[in-house]
Amino acid sequence: MGLGILQFARKYSSTKCVTYFTTPIYYVNAEPHIGHLYSSVIADASKRWTQILHRDAKVMLSTGTDEHGTKIQRAAKVHQTTLSGYCDKISSQYRKLSDEFNVDYTDFIRTTQDRHKETVQNFWNVLAEKGLIYKSTYQGWYCVPDETFLSDSQLNEVERDGQKLLVSAESGHPVEWSEEPNYIFRLSAFKDDLIYWLKKNEKAVVPHKFHKILLDIIHSDNALDDISVSRPSSRVHWGIPVPNDPDQTVYVWLDALVNYLTVAGYSQNPTDKFPQVWPPDVQVIGKDILKFHGVYWPAFLMAAGLEPPRCLLCHSHWTVDSEKMSKSKGNVVNPMEKSDVFTADGLRYFLLREGVNHSDGNYGNKKVIQLLNAELADTLGNLLSRCCGKALNSDQVFPKMHPQSFSKISSMQATSILLKNVELLPTVCQQHYSDFNFYKAADAVIAALHAANVFFDTLKPWELRKSDSTIEELHVVLHLCFETLRTAGILLQPLMPNISDSVLNKLNVPRSDRFFDNLQQFSWQDERFQTRPLGAEGSILFKRILLDVAKNKAASHK
Repeated sequence: MGLGILQFARKYSSTKCVTYFTTPIYYVNAEPHIGHLYSSVIADASKRWTQILHRDAKVMLSTGTDEHGTKIQRAAKVHQTTLSGYCDKISSQYRKLSDEFNVDYTDFIRTTQDRHKETVQNFWNVLAEKGLIYKSTYQGWYCVPDETFLSDSQLNEVERDGQKLLVSAESGHPVEWSEEPNYIFRLSAFKDDLIYWLKKNEKAVVPHKFHKILLDIIHSDNALDDISVSRPSSRVHWGIPVPNDPDQTVYVWLDALVNYLTVAGYSQNPTDKFPQVWPPDVQVIGKDILKFHGVYWPAFLMAAGLEPPRCLLCHSHWTVDSEKMSKSKGNVVNPMEKSDVFTADGLRYFLLREGVNHSDGNYGNKKVIQLLNAELADTLGNLLSRCCGKALNSDQVFPKMHPQSFSKISSMQATSILLKNVELLPTVCQQHYSDFNFYKAADAVIAALHAANVFFDTLKPWELRKSDSTIEELHVVLHLCFETLRTAGILLQPLMPNISDSVLNKLNVPRSDRFFDNLQQFSWQDERFQTRPLGAEGSILFKRILLDVAKNKAASHK
């Protein structure tokens, strides 16, 4: 078994003591959709797992909004509002998204904040003083929607409305020829350093598919040409001014990437905080921004004498009923609306359960309902409610184990399958979480819960309760099912914190006992375990979703 990505990332320098996670910052030219939420919950689940695995871990999670550039100027104009008013409105929606879905961020950064402007200008000055930024006339094909210059190899010729035009090969957006005075960053000087960074650390970009794609990009022609890092303020006025040159604004991608430094406390005279935090341990990104984070970002950092991120976790996108999400198709999924139907934890669980980082996921309302009903209502919820029902558990307790009855029951096949599942579960989930395979961790937990339900049905506790001679066997059944639920509740915390909290509260598990080290011994192995009362919280974790109810709620949003 390998080190695992998060364990690898924890091999810090002596001064670094904080595990630093980031989401991309979200561009405020549009409202949030499930792709944005997916990035956030991946980062949040990774952070939560670190806190569960390392009881005293110091962690940071940053998220926020990117608010400069031409597209924002245009969006504000379309919405007939001020630039700052438009940014405030959309940024607040992203903050609300994080709050609604329990993304436990420690910092919400906005690129329009003064602290960020100061960091960008400090960082610019460092690069300029090293001779890595120079002024020149830049000419080339410019893509306004993507806000980037493109080389000939990055273009395709297409026919639209009977006319031939050039578009970005990656995004499909049209380009136009532009020639203007810009500041240029010497990206070409860092090709060998970037290759070395990637080759010395196979975990620098995960999954491996994207590590290979990034190496191919760096080796390709023109990929490491020097790049423009400013725009004329006459064209892009909504941005951070270049130090000592008000006629130019800082390129929106250089501006945006520096947000991670702002949160970490970077300045030309680093504070005590910065060396404790830097570099980022896990930076979550979508595959569409791989080049910006995997080429420009580490090159900027190397140029400033800073260590690149330890791990870029790159994920794929979401389609909707097997079609690409787009405004023109009217199929963009609003997560706030869906949380009314599926709950915040339910939608979190679906995305992390179904999402596979190396391939696009497919969203569908019927698919969500089937998964949540089967796994959260029927498998997890049903087991808890049956064990807490007063018909079987009149005293409302997590009962003490009776050794003789346990010995008798443990010889049964259903029991041995359950015990094996539960005993292996912490180690299995540790590996999957550490490798960011959230769907595999969920699958392992659900398999253990299935085994517990089969065990429950096989032992027929409703029959055991009828005779005083089999009451102790009933207690063994309840005990083993509750212990399975305790284990599942602790291990599911990164995926669905609220529902896991409800499970552990019902089992009366103290908050100090909800860590990975609390799974090193199971209650049936602990002779000191005593009967304890269940919590007062209700035992219904997740109500089954009826398709008609879901349709009615969806219609009410239109």
